[in-house]
Amino acid sequence: METETIKVPTMAEMMASGTKPDVLFWVGCSGSFDDRAKKITKAFVKILNKANVNFAVLGAEESCTGDPAKRAGNEFLFMMQAMANIQVLDAYEITQIVTTCPHCFNTMANEYPELGGNYKVMHHTTFINNLLKDGKILISGGPYKGKRITYHDPCYLGRANGIYEAPRELIQKLDAELVEMRRCKSNGLCCGAGGAQMFKEPEPGRKDINVERTEEAIETKPDVIAAGCPFCNTMMTDGVKNSEREGSLPVLDLAEMIAEAQDL
Repeated sequence: METETIKVPTMAEMMASGTKPDVLFWVGCSGSFDDRAKKITKAFVKILNKANVNFAVLGAEESCTGDPAKRAGNEFLFMMQAMANIQVLDAYEITQIVTTCPHCFNTMANEYPELGGNYKVMHHTTFINNLLKDGKILISGGPYKGKRITYHDPCYLGRANGIYEAPRELIQKLDAELVEMRRCKSNGLCCGAGGAQMFKEPEPGRKDINVERTEEAIETKPDVIAAGCPFCNTMMTDGVKNSEREGSLPVLDLAEMIAEAQDL
């Protein structure tokens, strides 16, 4: 089988060649190590390359932003992780960051400034939407034309940062029908992974949150559940496995959908 080669320059390589990227792609722990989330990372990189975006990644120099530590109450560990990252980012004189993870986005945009780390941070849905508006990439028809797509708002993108429209605009640009869940936007329901809950088993209760949320998505009779967060993707995928739609309802990140529509 032929191995797919994707061009991903690192900051160290760029510095060695005397060049500097316009934007740093912050991959995040999930996008680096989780097999499912790696597909989102690859899809986004394909979009960046197609749009001729001058970008780089930190590679082995990238560490966890400290979001799970902070949410779990370990402020000291968060400070250590954040300060180490800021040191690396400032050494490379990074000004613009894009990330596929709302948790990384929220932490770097809202919590790094008080530690001296000031960057323009964007979520990939906003970034891709801007590429489309600027004509850097184009979408015509594609496999999602006329499909019913429901979008799950990630907490750290939506309620924490008020970003609701960019992901929805992407769905509409796919010529798809956006069907909203009864709890959406500022009234959205968490997938159950926020606040470091991703890394522990849920407490005993009537129903797991991800199952509840997935049932709300299934109510809309969608062809696809669209997500904008690797954690949400995992939780919603597990929710589908617990439903009558198992095997027939894909959970896809918007970057994957745009890349597929572009035939990248």
